[in-house]
Amino acid sequence: MPEVELSAGTIEYEDTGGEGPVFVLLHGVGMDGSLWRHVVAELRPDFRCVVPTLPLGGHRRPMRSDADLSLRGMVRLVAEVLEKLDLRDVTLVGNDWGGAQLLVSEGVDGRVGRLVLAPCEAFDNYPPGVPGRALAARTPGGLLLAFQALRLRPLRRLPMTWGWMSKRPVSAEVMDRWFRPLQTSKEIRRDLRKYALSIPPKEVLLGWHEDLRSFHRPALVVWASEDRVMPPEHGRRLVGLFPHGRLVEVPDSYTLIPEDRPGELARAVRDFVRDTP
Repeated sequence: MPEVELSAGTIEYEDTGGEGPVFVLLHGVGMDGSLWRHVVAELRPDFRCVVPTLPLGGHRRPMRSDADLSLRGMVRLVAEVLEKLDLRDVTLVGNDWGGAQLLVSEGVDGRVGRLVLAPCEAFDNYPPGVPGRALAARTPGGLLLAFQALRLRPLRRLPMTWGWMSKRPVSAEVMDRWFRPLQTSKEIRRDLRKYALSIPPKEVLLGWHEDLRSFHRPALVVWASEDRVMPPEHGRRLVGLFPHGRLVEVPDSYTLIPEDRPGELARAVRDFVRDTP
């Protein structure tokens, strides 16, 4: 897998190559870029898909000990990826993690031509729902305990863990890959703890979302109508902030639409790009 050197350290990424329009797809906490494997399989014949694995717990290369891995620092790492790989006019797609829309509030969205938000952290839903609050990053040893428990596969389907993240179980092999770095590396747990402890107060988060009104490029919100972690009303509120926003609601799915309904998500983003040249 190719790598790119950023100010925080080295991260891995997938790049399907090709001359088509560029998608950059962002995963959530405790995952890696393989979240998008089914969607990439649908899009790669016509689009170039770039999928970085961000230092959100599923990464295999620890970041530098002094790296800024706060929420704002993580958003700036995404902007660095776009710059280092010289990607322009990208369609930036985010799921679970709320960083995609925060490129706008941080003023580092100049390489973003379109924005797609699948169910993700929004407004004051940081960390999101029961699973987010259960990370226990503030408790000494909490991250280690939480992810060691997830070695027991039946525990992964509990509402307080990953049971409400996808309506259908993610394959055991994929989840093993996601969780192994946090189970085996104290440096990876250190990286995630930096992020988890950086979430600002509610009023700051709400102010950042008001900045989305300044994004005058096309925006698509694709939300799961049955989501139990990212409230469906958040999708409707988000689309109302964008001057050129549209909403697609996907049934029979929870937060991880790339797992539950990848074909539906791929069709939605394909139509979106086609309709917004």
